[in-house]
Amino acid sequence: MEIYTLKNLSFAYPNGATDALKSINLSVKSGEFVLLCGKSGCGKTTLLRLLKSSLSPFGNLSGEIMYNNLPLGEVDAKVQATEIGFVLQNPDNQIVTDKVWHELAFGLESLGLETPEIRTRVSEMASFFGIQNWFYQNTNQLSGGQKQLLNLASVMVMHPEVLILDEPTSQLDPISASEFLKTLKKINDEFGTTIILTEHRLDEAFALSSRVIVMDNGEIIADDTPQNVGKSLTEKNHPMSRALPVPMRVFGKLSNTYPLTIRDGKLELLEYSKTHNIDKNLIPQDNEPIKTVPVIEIKDAYFRYDKALPDAVKGLNLTVNKGEFFTILGGNGTGKTTAISLISGLLKPQRGKILINGKPISKADSLYDGLLGVLPQNPQCLFAKKSVYLDLMDITDKKLPEAVREKQVMDIVTLCHIETLLESHPYDLSGGEQQRTALAMVLLKSPQILILDEPTKGMDAHFKQIFASILESLKISGVTILMVSHDIEFCAEFSDRCALFFDGNITSIGTPRKFFCGNSFYTTSANRMARKLLPNAILASDIILASGGKPEEKQESDGPVYPQKTVQKPAPKKTQKSDKRLSKRTFLGILSILIMVPLTILFGTYFLGDRKYYFISLLIILETLLPFFMAFEKRKPKAREVVIISVLCTLAVVGRTAFFMLPEFKPVVALVIISGICFGGETGFLVGSMTAFVSNFIFGQGPWTPWQMYALGIIGFASGILFRKDTFLKTKVFLSVFGFLVTLVLYGVIMNTASVLMVTTVPTADMLKTAYIMGFPVDMIHAISSAFFLWFLSEPMIEKLERVKIKYGLIR
Repeated sequence: MEIYTLKNLSFAYPNGATDALKSINLSVKSGEFVLLCGKSGCGKTTLLRLLKSSLSPFGNLSGEIMYNNLPLGEVDAKVQATEIGFVLQNPDNQIVTDKVWHELAFGLESLGLETPEIRTRVSEMASFFGIQNWFYQNTNQLSGGQKQLLNLASVMVMHPEVLILDEPTSQLDPISASEFLKTLKKINDEFGTTIILTEHRLDEAFALSSRVIVMDNGEIIADDTPQNVGKSLTEKNHPMSRALPVPMRVFGKLSNTYPLTIRDGKLELLEYSKTHNIDKNLIPQDNEPIKTVPVIEIKDAYFRYDKALPDAVKGLNLTVNKGEFFTILGGNGTGKTTAISLISGLLKPQRGKILINGKPISKADSLYDGLLGVLPQNPQCLFAKKSVYLDLMDITDKKLPEAVREKQVMDIVTLCHIETLLESHPYDLSGGEQQRTALAMVLLKSPQILILDEPTKGMDAHFKQIFASILESLKISGVTILMVSHDIEFCAEFSDRCALFFDGNITSIGTPRKFFCGNSFYTTSANRMARKLLPNAILASDIILASGGKPEEKQESDGPVYPQKTVQKPAPKKTQKSDKRLSKRTFLGILSILIMVPLTILFGTYFLGDRKYYFISLLIILETLLPFFMAFEKRKPKAREVVIISVLCTLAVVGRTAFFMLPEFKPVVALVIISGICFGGETGFLVGSMTAFVSNFIFGQGPWTPWQMYALGIIGFASGILFRKDTFLKTKVFLSVFGFLVTLVLYGVIMNTASVLMVTTVPTADMLKTAYIMGFPVDMIHAISSAFFLWFLSEPMIEKLERVKIKYGLIR
């Protein structure tokens, strides 16, 4: 029985140049273990997220997605939450509580299960996954492997029918990754749970899967058993053939057979050696690194994050020479990242010395301006602009002419093969694309020392070869490279020296061949497979050469790799003119806000004597919600749409409360204006009226509450209507002036009029005139505060909210 059926599925992101998915036809049977692989940016993550409605990206979708013979959109949200489990790439992004036991119970609590059943399921799942020993620990104290295992257990406790995993081992060390994948196989075998997995490291995942699907440029190019897919990719010499398990790569070249596991490859090699000559002397030897001037020296360094915690780095000694490519390997939590944080000056050792070019790091001149270049483990912390091109331009020297800066950017864009990404928002890129973009930003500074923390994370095998050639060209130019990595195969093939980090110190060090041949477990797949016949083999190419085969071709960095156009500065996007016609719900909003709400307030003033202000306030809220919810007349509201409005209301309430000590100097009007501009007049009125109503539970309810609700609401509504028609510019100067005027005139007039009507129902001109004059100083302070907050908040908030609105297709 098919658990998923996809028919002619195509998908394009908003403003996307091409379709992310193109006519995908696919069915997944219940109980299958499906491996989905392909180059970075080929559409794997997009496809996986479309398989669960709550995670589906916003864009233009065509075709059908059927789940258990029902359209996915018609499957109840609770059923999807229970039956479709999803494990994200970054384990930290999925953990929501502070304790392990609470994380396991969180999903079941959200479904409303009874406490006894929750305890039974949690204890059962903790025992199955071996979590008992750290059941009561804080989640922030767990290693990367433990966090990802916890995420898996938290999903499995829901008893899902299908488990979807998006590169779950990308941040794990090899041993933790292996254990994680074996757990997936155990789940598949013992529970019959359908597994859909994306991976870049295919050595073990290939052998565990019952079916492999390969994607390229948004299309499926292979869908078969692992052996048949391996054969197809090898015969086509497809770039993905470099990612195949070592046994398949070796014997695909030697005998056109495709063993999946190290065990099968070892047996195949023994049989092959009986009929063919295998000469270990054909394996190239490592060149002993030439000792040059030391550029990085660590002498007896110690560091701990807190006095009560053990040392993260213990008596570390390390020397890295000029022009050397030095790699550090080791398990999660052994201190690798802490060590490079000390070298890059982000942390200071409590004992010991860190020398850069023979000088203490504290005395180094222009540390990050041409001396050190640091690529962090999370590349997103380098991104600050709304497009890749702007981020790259921001890194260049602003003193140079713009033409020179653009030339520098375009050269590095070509080098890192990110030509098609220039107009994209950095956060919209895949993991591998983000790594390449971050690398380009670091290289723009032309550093003498390049420090890389897990740079191959999320990179496909094809680009790893290009990345290696980039590093080689940097080495030739004299750049020193220090890299921390879990990628054993990459380190073995390209580094000059390798070191193993354990318990805060380096336990072994040597050239790649000496280093990996001396390890029993922390070594390459090729070494484990050929150790008996070829003890010095550490690469697939070593075995192929020794067996008389033709080695695999290496991908060079010069020249575009993917089909691309000539690199040029992205043209400014043409701003699409907004539809100036008002919608039916906007006309209803005008009717409600300009007629019904004022009549409701006046009814309360004249007929209820201002005594039923709670009742009047609730009537206003209901009248406000009517046009707002008309936006959902053809569909159900999404949780993210309601959440963003709730957040804006919360910010306004908190802002009013935070500045309680400054009378009338509040950010409320500024936030209401921003809400209306970004999400329309109906939303602006809702945010304004709800802010007044809720915040008055703190500041005091009274007959003034309905008036404040209307005054703030009408400002939000007017902002949405005026800026919808593109009548005004969304610059901080204009918005500050606009905020000043509407606060002084609109809010001031309404509230000053209200102050009279709350005293008498028969106001005179003199009464109103006196109220306006007496209220002017207060109104002026309020107006100045609105202009002040709009000056600082408007542009960054509008930019972020517009991005959120476009990315997730939120209400306008």
